[in-house]
Amino acid sequence: MKTLHPLGIFILVLLFFGCQEKTPPLRLLALGDSYTIGESVSENERWPIQLASELSKKNIALAPPTIIAKTGWTTDELQEGINDAPLDYPYDWVSLLIGVNNQYRGGDIEKFKAEFENLLNQAVIFSGNNKEHVIVISIPDWGVMPYAADRNQEEIAFEIDNFNQAIYEICVNYNIRFVDITPLSRQVSKHPEWIASDGLHPSGIQYSKWVEELLPLFKTNQ
Repeated sequence: MKTLHPLGIFILVLLFFGCQEKTPPLRLLALGDSYTIGESVSENERWPIQLASELSKKNIALAPPTIIAKTGWTTDELQEGINDAPLDYPYDWVSLLIGVNNQYRGGDIEKFKAEFENLLNQAVIFSGNNKEHVIVISIPDWGVMPYAADRNQEEIAFEIDNFNQAIYEICVNYNIRFVDITPLSRQVSKHPEWIASDGLHPSGIQYSKWVEELLPLFKTNQ
Protein backbone atom coordinates (compact mmCIF):
# COMPACT_ATOMS: atom_id res chain seq x y z
CA MET A 1 0.00 0.00 0.00
CA LYS A 2 1.36 3.39 -0.96
CA THR A 3 1.83 6.03 1.71
CA LEU A 4 0.23 9.36 0.87
CA HIS A 5 2.73 12.18 0.61
CA PRO A 6 2.37 14.82 3.38
CA LEU A 7 1.60 17.44 0.75
CA GLY A 8 -1.24 15.28 -0.49
CA ILE A 9 -2.63 14.98 3.02
CA PHE A 10 -2.44 18.75 3.43
CA ILE A 11 -4.34 19.30 0.18
CA LEU A 12 -7.02 16.80 1.20
CA VAL A 13 -7.47 18.56 4.54
CA LEU A 14 -7.86 21.89 2.77
CA LEU A 15 -10.40 20.42 0.38
CA PHE A 16 -12.33 18.82 3.23
CA PHE A 17 -12.62 21.96 5.31
CA GLY A 18 -13.15 24.11 2.25
CA CYS A 19 -16.19 22.05 1.34
CA GLN A 20 -17.73 22.42 4.78
CA GLU A 21 -20.55 24.93 4.88
CA LYS A 22 -19.97 27.74 7.31
CA THR A 23 -22.64 28.18 9.95
CA PRO A 24 -24.58 31.30 9.02
CA PRO A 25 -24.74 34.04 11.64
CA LEU A 26 -27.80 34.34 13.83
CA ARG A 27 -30.35 36.94 12.81
CA LEU A 28 -32.12 39.37 15.15
CA LEU A 29 -35.29 41.31 14.36
CA ALA A 30 -35.63 44.28 16.73
CA LEU A 31 -39.07 45.90 16.91
CA GLY A 32 -39.71 49.15 18.75
CA ASP A 33 -39.44 52.91 18.88
CA SER A 34 -36.77 55.50 19.75
CA TYR A 35 -35.17 53.20 22.31
CA THR A 36 -34.49 50.56 19.66
CA ILE A 37 -33.50 52.87 16.80
CA GLY A 38 -31.25 54.76 19.23
CA GLU A 39 -32.44 58.36 19.15
CA SER A 40 -29.57 60.80 19.81
CA VAL A 41 -26.84 58.15 19.74
CA SER A 42 -24.66 56.91 16.91
CA GLU A 43 -25.60 53.78 15.00
CA ASN A 44 -22.89 51.77 16.74
CA GLU A 45 -24.30 52.80 20.13
CA ARG A 46 -27.78 51.40 19.49
CA TRP A 47 -28.36 48.49 21.83
CA PRO A 48 -29.02 45.91 19.05
CA ILE A 49 -25.72 46.86 17.39
CA GLN A 50 -23.87 46.76 20.70
CA LEU A 51 -25.41 43.36 21.37
CA ALA A 52 -24.08 42.00 18.07
CA SER A 53 -20.64 43.39 18.88
CA GLU A 54 -20.56 41.86 22.36
CA LEU A 55 -21.75 38.48 21.10
CA SER A 56 -19.00 38.43 18.48
CA LYS A 57 -16.45 38.73 21.30
CA LYS A 58 -17.92 35.49 22.67
CA ASN A 59 -17.71 33.76 19.29
CA ILE A 60 -21.45 34.02 18.74
CA ALA A 61 -22.00 35.42 15.27
CA LEU A 62 -24.97 37.76 14.96
CA ALA A 63 -25.64 39.40 11.61
CA PRO A 64 -26.35 43.15 11.52
CA PRO A 65 -29.77 43.31 13.22
CA THR A 66 -32.90 44.11 11.25
CA ILE A 67 -34.46 47.07 13.04
CA ILE A 68 -38.06 48.18 12.56
CA ALA A 69 -38.35 51.17 14.86
CA LYS A 70 -38.88 54.90 14.70
CA THR A 71 -38.82 57.70 17.24
CA GLY A 72 -42.34 58.50 18.44
CA TRP A 73 -43.97 55.26 17.40
CA THR A 74 -46.86 53.88 19.41
CA THR A 75 -48.08 50.29 19.17
CA ASP A 76 -50.37 51.00 16.22
CA GLU A 77 -47.63 52.89 14.38
CA LEU A 78 -45.19 50.04 14.93
CA GLN A 79 -47.84 47.76 13.47
CA GLU A 80 -47.98 49.93 10.35
CA GLY A 81 -44.18 49.83 10.15
CA ILE A 82 -44.23 46.04 10.31
CA ASN A 83 -46.92 45.87 7.65
CA ASP A 84 -44.79 47.98 5.32
CA ALA A 85 -41.51 46.13 5.96
CA PRO A 86 -40.18 43.36 3.67
CA LEU A 87 -39.52 40.84 6.43
CA ASP A 88 -37.53 37.68 5.72
CA TYR A 89 -38.59 35.47 8.60
CA PRO A 90 -38.16 33.26 10.53
CA TYR A 91 -35.49 35.11 12.53
CA ASP A 92 -33.35 33.42 15.16
CA TRP A 93 -34.27 36.09 17.70
CA VAL A 94 -36.99 38.74 17.93
CA SER A 95 -37.09 41.60 20.43
CA LEU A 96 -40.00 43.90 21.23
CA LEU A 97 -39.82 47.19 23.13
CA ILE A 98 -42.83 49.47 22.68
CA GLY A 99 -45.27 51.51 24.73
CA VAL A 100 -43.55 54.67 25.96
CA ASN A 101 -45.32 56.84 23.40
CA ASN A 102 -48.68 55.28 24.25
CA GLN A 103 -48.04 56.43 27.81
CA TYR A 104 -46.62 59.82 26.76
CA ARG A 105 -49.69 60.60 24.66
CA GLY A 106 -52.07 59.54 27.40
CA GLY A 107 -53.23 56.48 25.48
CA ASP A 108 -55.82 54.09 26.83
CA ILE A 109 -54.06 51.19 28.52
CA GLU A 110 -56.72 48.65 27.54
CA LYS A 111 -56.28 49.58 23.89
CA PHE A 112 -52.53 49.31 24.40
CA LYS A 113 -52.87 45.82 25.85
CA ALA A 114 -54.79 44.58 22.82
CA GLU A 115 -52.32 46.11 20.36
CA PHE A 116 -49.29 44.91 22.31
CA GLU A 117 -50.66 41.38 22.49
CA ASN A 118 -51.13 41.38 18.73
CA LEU A 119 -47.55 42.59 18.22
CA LEU A 120 -46.29 39.88 20.55
CA ASN A 121 -48.17 37.22 18.61
CA GLN A 122 -46.49 38.44 15.44
CA ALA A 123 -43.09 38.44 17.14
CA VAL A 124 -43.60 34.76 17.96
CA ILE A 125 -44.47 34.04 14.33
CA PHE A 126 -41.41 35.97 13.15
CA SER A 127 -39.27 33.75 15.41
CA GLY A 128 -40.58 30.63 13.72
CA ASN A 129 -42.85 30.02 16.73
CA ASN A 130 -39.82 29.69 18.99
CA LYS A 131 -41.00 31.49 22.11
CA GLU A 132 -37.67 30.86 23.83
CA HIS A 133 -36.09 33.29 21.37
CA VAL A 134 -38.57 36.14 21.75
CA ILE A 135 -37.49 38.87 24.16
CA VAL A 136 -39.66 41.68 25.51
CA ILE A 137 -37.86 44.64 27.06
CA SER A 138 -39.57 46.88 29.59
CA ILE A 139 -40.27 50.57 29.01
CA PRO A 140 -37.60 52.80 30.57
CA ASP A 141 -38.69 55.71 32.76
CA TRP A 142 -38.23 58.93 30.79
CA GLY A 143 -39.58 60.89 33.76
CA VAL A 144 -36.18 60.78 35.49
CA MET A 145 -34.49 62.50 32.56
CA PRO A 146 -33.61 66.24 32.53
CA TYR A 147 -36.23 66.72 29.80
CA ALA A 148 -38.95 65.94 32.36
CA ALA A 149 -37.58 68.11 35.18
CA ASP A 150 -40.62 70.42 35.10
CA ARG A 151 -43.16 67.59 34.85
CA ASN A 152 -44.87 65.40 37.42
CA GLN A 153 -42.18 62.72 37.64
CA GLU A 154 -44.05 60.63 40.20
CA GLU A 155 -47.08 60.45 37.93
CA ILE A 156 -44.91 59.48 34.95
CA ALA A 157 -43.26 56.74 37.01
CA PHE A 158 -46.67 55.47 38.15
CA GLU A 159 -47.97 55.33 34.58
CA ILE A 160 -44.79 53.69 33.26
CA ASP A 161 -45.12 51.04 35.99
CA ASN A 162 -48.73 50.40 34.97
CA PHE A 163 -47.79 49.92 31.33
CA ASN A 164 -44.90 47.66 32.27
CA GLN A 165 -47.15 45.63 34.54
CA ALA A 166 -49.55 45.13 31.65
CA ILE A 167 -46.66 44.04 29.42
CA TYR A 168 -45.31 41.69 32.09
CA GLU A 169 -48.68 40.01 32.60
CA ILE A 170 -49.09 39.44 28.87
CA CYS A 171 -45.59 37.97 28.70
CA VAL A 172 -46.34 35.63 31.59
CA ASN A 173 -49.53 34.53 29.87
CA TYR A 174 -47.60 33.74 26.69
CA ASN A 175 -44.54 32.36 28.49
CA ILE A 176 -42.30 35.00 26.89
CA ARG A 177 -39.09 36.31 28.43
CA PHE A 178 -39.44 39.78 29.97
CA VAL A 179 -36.26 41.76 30.62
CA ASP A 180 -36.84 44.56 33.13
CA ILE A 181 -34.41 47.39 32.41
CA THR A 182 -36.64 50.04 34.05
CA PRO A 183 -34.73 50.00 37.37
CA LEU A 184 -31.53 50.66 35.43
CA SER A 185 -33.13 53.59 33.64
CA ARG A 186 -33.97 55.16 37.00
CA GLN A 187 -30.33 55.35 38.08
CA VAL A 188 -29.40 58.30 35.88
CA SER A 189 -29.10 60.65 38.83
CA LYS A 190 -26.11 58.55 39.91
CA HIS A 191 -24.87 58.13 36.35
CA PRO A 192 -25.29 61.33 34.35
CA GLU A 193 -23.19 59.74 31.59
CA TRP A 194 -26.18 57.46 30.96
CA ILE A 195 -28.11 60.41 29.48
CA ALA A 196 -27.94 61.23 25.76
CA SER A 197 -27.24 64.76 24.56
CA ASP A 198 -30.96 65.49 24.06
CA GLY A 199 -31.61 65.11 27.79
CA LEU A 200 -34.37 62.57 27.14
CA HIS A 201 -32.99 59.32 25.75
CA PRO A 202 -30.42 56.85 27.07
CA SER A 203 -26.82 57.28 26.02
CA GLY A 204 -24.78 54.54 24.43
CA ILE A 205 -23.29 53.85 27.86
CA GLN A 206 -26.72 53.16 29.33
CA TYR A 207 -27.56 50.93 26.36
CA SER A 208 -24.40 48.94 27.12
CA LYS A 209 -25.90 48.22 30.55
CA TRP A 210 -29.05 46.95 28.86
CA VAL A 211 -26.90 44.66 26.74
CA GLU A 212 -25.33 43.21 29.88
CA GLU A 213 -28.83 42.19 30.97
CA LEU A 214 -29.57 40.61 27.59
CA LEU A 215 -26.33 38.72 26.97
CA PRO A 216 -27.07 35.75 29.27
CA LEU A 217 -30.17 34.90 27.23
CA PHE A 218 -28.09 34.50 24.09
CA LYS A 219 -25.32 32.52 25.77
CA THR A 220 -27.70 29.92 27.19
CA ASN A 221 -30.13 29.53 24.31
CA GLN A 222 -28.15 28.79 21.15
